[in-house]
Amino acid sequence: MLKQHLQFKLSQKLSPQQIQLMKLIQLPTQAFEQRLKQELEENPALEGGKESNENDLDSDFDNSADEFNDSETIGSDEINVDEYLSDDEIPDYRTQANNYSSDDEEKTMPYAAGTSFTQHLINQLNTYRLNDEEREIAEFLVGSVDESGYIRRELGDIMDDLAFTQNVYTTEENIEKVLRIVHQLDPAGVGARNLQECLSIQLHRKDKTQDTELAINIIDNAFDQFTKKHYKKLLQKFDISETQLKDAIHEIEHLNPKPGGSYAGNNRIVEHVVPDFAIKIVDGELELTLNGRNAPELHVSREYNNMLKGYKDSKDKSKSQKDAVIFIKQKLDAAKWFIEAIKQRQQTLFVTMSAIMHYQKEYFLTGDERNLKPMILKDIADEINMDVSTVSRVANSKYVDTPYGTKLIKEFFSESMKNDQGEDVSTREIKKILETVIEEENKKKPLTDETLASILKEKGYPIARRTVAKYREQLDIPVARLRKKI
Repeated sequence: MLKQHLQFKLSQKLSPQQIQLMKLIQLPTQAFEQRLKQELEENPALEGGKESNENDLDSDFDNSADEFNDSETIGSDEINVDEYLSDDEIPDYRTQANNYSSDDEEKTMPYAAGTSFTQHLINQLNTYRLNDEEREIAEFLVGSVDESGYIRRELGDIMDDLAFTQNVYTTEENIEKVLRIVHQLDPAGVGARNLQECLSIQLHRKDKTQDTELAINIIDNAFDQFTKKHYKKLLQKFDISETQLKDAIHEIEHLNPKPGGSYAGNNRIVEHVVPDFAIKIVDGELELTLNGRNAPELHVSREYNNMLKGYKDSKDKSKSQKDAVIFIKQKLDAAKWFIEAIKQRQQTLFVTMSAIMHYQKEYFLTGDERNLKPMILKDIADEINMDVSTVSRVANSKYVDTPYGTKLIKEFFSESMKNDQGEDVSTREIKKILETVIEEENKKKPLTDETLASILKEKGYPIARRTVAKYREQLDIPVARLRKKI
């Protein structure tokens, strides 16, 4: 039996132009300059610098363009909006801060100059006397070293990969033997399979003293007790004094837990932050400026506009001329749209940052983080009558130069919590106080989360122990046991 259903579905999709505008708004200054350069290279109808009689040019363009708005123009094809949106999601505020947009291709990022980390290690292998099989294994192991300097794969898996991909049939024992050679390479600790091995390799490379001997003993034979800071157990196990233990721990604390990160030529991104805005205090009032690099001078090419007029005035209009003029009009349309989009971008950036500055006026006048008011994206979106996603794009990837240093704009946003007076206070304020209390604690007897909750309650912030734990973790502060010092 067939059934008929009538279903109404209302859906709204952004136009490609709206999507491109959102992407332009998201770009920070440096990435925007790259995008601008790309557009100038790809569209000959768009030119940089001032243009005289700009109004005449616009009217000429509009009049001549009208001649081709019927059958001679190209119809709009269906465009898959999802393709545009695939990398344009609202960034999560918990992700690592990055001054580059997802649109900014890797090739435009500045890199540290020099030899790659892998090549640096292979160059060192050339100084060792190895047979063909050992060299292939060694180079494969070096290729398995991650950016932190570790080999995090099981030897059995490496053995299988050597057989399948390199046609090298060997044993785990042989791989282990070659791995010990890799452990002799610089930086010390490279090729380790875990933190314990990494620290042990570094200690064995140091000059032998009482302190290093004890440190080696601790890492090799009591690593678990060391990481859990069970100092009393270590004192008993090795029958040593507190001073001896303290000196050994001092040796360990000066080791590098990420040997790969210490090599400048390992193609790590070198991030050059360019402030997108600047806030100054002038005669006791806040003054906001947008980085001038975000306001380029652009105009539509007069030459391209004249081509369009020339076609309009010509009597014989051939098929090839019509095709050419359609191309010209497309380029002129794109140029005019891009100029308008940049103006909208400038206005959106300025209006959004201005609202944030006034909302957090007390902070910007004092620099005291305790004066940061609770503020979420919706607060600013409602203030300027824009979408939350637009505010997110401005806040997440852009920096502002303030009298107190260059700050990532998203850092001014925080949720609210009520104090014992019933007033809304920023969670940033509570975190700052929590951080201060922990800094001033007795490191021999660090404060537990329960004690911290009690102290905050005494200061007028009644929050639960689990909330203290959450804030402490967000501040990258370990639990009390791991903050303990001998």
